[in-house]
Amino acid sequence: MATRFIQRLLPHPLLSVALVAIWQLLANEPSMNSLVFGTILGILLPFATAAYWPNRPQVTRPWRLIPYGLIVAWDIITANVTVAMIVLFKPNRDIRSAWVNIPLDIRTPEAITALAGTITLTPGTVSVDLSDHGHALLVHALHAEDPEEVARKIKHRYERRLKEIFE
Repeated sequence: MATRFIQRLLPHPLLSVALVAIWQLLANEPSMNSLVFGTILGILLPFATAAYWPNRPQVTRPWRLIPYGLIVAWDIITANVTVAMIVLFKPNRDIRSAWVNIPLDIRTPEAITALAGTITLTPGTVSVDLSDHGHALLVHALHAEDPEEVARKIKHRYERRLKEIFE
């Protein structure tokens, strides 16, 4: 009975937590008012939009989102420096842009979306297309001496972890 009430009140608990956290980050300084308002938003928005989310995303190991987020944050920082070095110091004739086809082992839409978003958030790479059946992701890399190595790195660094989180 209590579990059912909580599920109705918080149909997407991770979304609720994310909304509260994002609201706190958007506030100029943390305060009790912004925490209360963020909590209200974190409860009301998922509740009001629950009808549009028929299937609840399956996150089998949510605690693994934390190290994944730290890895992605670190990669974004280092990729910014790498891209800046390429743009500032590498002659255009030496830049090896490449299209990289990444065969996917992950199957859930949430995991594929997270992978595509991670790739796009990391400077120097952009997710461009997903195959019709979701079995491959097309990525453009600003500079890739070895496109196969880029695909292996993405699969090992991101896809493997997302599979542990979502599947």
